[in-house]
Amino acid sequence: MDQVWAAGWRHFGRYFFRYSTQPDPEGGLQTITPLRISLASCTFSKSQRRVLNKNADLRFEIAPAAIGSDLRALFQRHKQRFTHNIPDTLETFLGPDPAHGPCDCRMIRVFDGPRLIAASFFDVGQQAASSVYAFFEPEHSKRSLGTLTLLLEIQHCQKAGLRWLYTGYATREPSVYDYKKQFRGTEYLEWGAGVWMPLAS
Repeated sequence: MDQVWAAGWRHFGRYFFRYSTQPDPEGGLQTITPLRISLASCTFSKSQRRVLNKNADLRFEIAPAAIGSDLRALFQRHKQRFTHNIPDTLETFLGPDPAHGPCDCRMIRVFDGPRLIAASFFDVGQQAASSVYAFFEPEHSKRSLGTLTLLLEIQHCQKAGLRWLYTGYATREPSVYDYKKQFRGTEYLEWGAGVWMPLAS
């Protein structure tokens, strides 16, 4: 899996894919940019530390990936945020049984008291991990829970001694995925040369 991710591939369940362009909502094309974080180089910015601090009242747990009824219900509320490219089910991203996929898949669940309000899934290889999908309670959008779960993934991978965290695809053009470009130590895959380059800040 480390080699697959390094070549720009991603997977949802047992379906592997990579692509360098995609249509934008206005009929043009966007250039896909695979991203990864060099975990040894990643320190959190002031705004990222602020996200951790303002969510210090929440509880989180990391466990082997599994799709339960609470996650399904949260996902259904989360998907109402979208107006196009609306995801169908969690299985779209995780396959029918994420515990028996091509590699070790783990999940982070975030709770406000007893209530689940955010979750993310990530795969773990030998020296790298790869974020798969994150979702959260829309009414708690001011908590920046998508950023929070990614920060928790980074911390977990750093403690595990991994070298890279692949954060998925963004676009060269401005998009809703620009938050992925804000992490120190981020690199992008130059498709033509097939090499990873530091992302200009």
